[in-house]
Amino acid sequence: MHGSPKGLVFAIYYPMLAAVGVPANLAVIMILSRGRCGLSRCITYYLVSMAVTDLLLIIIAVILNRIAGIYFPFSFLSITPVCSLRNVLLYASLDSSVWFMVAFTFDRFMAICCQKLKLKYCTKKTAVRVIGIVSLISGVKNTFWYFALEPLNMIDNIPWFCSLKLIFYTSPAWAAFDWIHCILTPSLPCILILLLNALTISHILAANRGRRRLRSHSNGEAQSDPEMEKRRKSIVLLFAISGSFILLYLLYFITILYVRISNLTYFSVSDDSESTFILEENGYMLQLLSCCINPFIYAGTQSKFREELKNGVKYPLCLFVKLVRT
Repeated sequence: MHGSPKGLVFAIYYPMLAAVGVPANLAVIMILSRGRCGLSRCITYYLVSMAVTDLLLIIIAVILNRIAGIYFPFSFLSITPVCSLRNVLLYASLDSSVWFMVAFTFDRFMAICCQKLKLKYCTKKTAVRVIGIVSLISGVKNTFWYFALEPLNMIDNIPWFCSLKLIFYTSPAWAAFDWIHCILTPSLPCILILLLNALTISHILAANRGRRRLRSHSNGEAQSDPEMEKRRKSIVLLFAISGSFILLYLLYFITILYVRISNLTYFSVSDDSESTFILEENGYMLQLLSCCINPFIYAGTQSKFREELKNGVKYPLCLFVKLVRT
């Protein structure tokens, strides 16, 4: 496979993804943690938690799974217990990342559409609790994946690689677990994000029409509204993040439905010319690409984030120039 055109694409794509995603998410974590981007504490907590899980996904899914599998297929990472543990950490990080996105979207919905509940829900304490609960549930839920995997090969009495047990597809208990997993990630999150954004858009359009009429009557003509401008920037950030999430997870979502409805097995196709394998791999490639998109969204929509990023880049350069001159 490595010598095929698609194998070459994978061998180039994943290292590039890691080279961009790791420093980009580290920069996001450092910049947002300083709290100088003009964002509320609860928004900052959600965005930092999303960046942390995206970084974990890049490390686990891209570096330890894909890159190590391509370039070092028989390293200790491929021994079955380690392989199973990697899958548990991968799914736990994926669940956390997806549900942090839902929590962030719900937080913005409450802040914009439910002014009475805003002061109670949109707080630092609530954000910390939500992040902790989501992380705990994701970790506990995905430990079951460890027991669903078995060795793919036995070489010199050493179990290598891991694949789903056949009972996973025949046992009612495992079938129920798989359906719950599919519903919780990413089916239900996608539906919730679309629903919350639709309600938010509806509320904003109605509120903006009311504010324009009120300001027009009071001032005689429509004028710029600082509140509407502030709200617009918040909405651009929300919709850019959630919109990219939906688009990049769409093919992954279709893949899961296709596998379950067609009664296929996951990772069952080894020939990269097969349509099922292509569908699966393209879905995973886009899913993992979503881990690198948010830093660029922040840089494109938040002027203070860009300023902090520029300062962060300038600082080591200025320090280097000073050292050279001395």
